Amino acid sequence: MVNPEHWQKSSYSGGGGNACVEVATLPTHIAVRDSKAPARTPLTIPTGAFSTFIEALKPPYSTVTDFARFRG
Repeated sequence: MVNPEHWQKSSYSGGGGNACVEVATLPTHIAVRDSKAPARTPLTIPTGAFSTFIEALKPPYSTVTDFARFRG
């Protein structure tokens, strides 16, 4: 288990800060967990694949206007 003092909350945390993702850096992996369920087993991703993982989570469009154009 990852030591809690190594967890960092996302800068995009909403309101009270409990609706967010937390990350921790390990020697060979990045661990990700839901701040509302910190006791659950975190998702671990190899350090080299983390950037690819984050890019895959981003939507293919960045604004409402782009989305409107995409939908036609």
